[in-house]
Amino acid sequence: MPWNEQDYPDSFKNLDEPVREKAIEIANALLRDGYEDSRAIPIAMDQAREYVHGDDDSGRPVYEVREDGEEWVLRKKGSDSDILREDTKDDLLEKAKPQVNDDNGVLKIYKGDGELEDTLYEG
Repeated sequence: MPWNEQDYPDSFKNLDEPVREKAIEIANALLRDGYEDSRAIPIAMDQAREYVHGDDDSGRPVYEVREDGEEWVLRKKGSDSDILREDTKDDLLEKAKPQVNDDNGVLKIYKGDGELEDTLYEG
């Protein structure tokens, strides 16, 4: 079912209006292309923010959760230094979310294959 300004995913509710409008447009296009809601929503949010605000995420620090060998790591975007390292993704996220939130950052979560899974703008 296509989304509109009155009916859209809950995760879009805290987006500012221009970003939300663009996210709805992108998400609907992804659905038409056969994407599942669970993939279309985070991709649309990320692309809409980039479209409206540019690639700098409005000056907020960007952190990434990625697989590194047998472990998962949290790094600041563009850095090779680990901030946190855990055996499982869930353990890392449990520790990473409060830290990124305290820094008013953006958390990009990647799958093991390197594909973006989700983007969290907490705070």
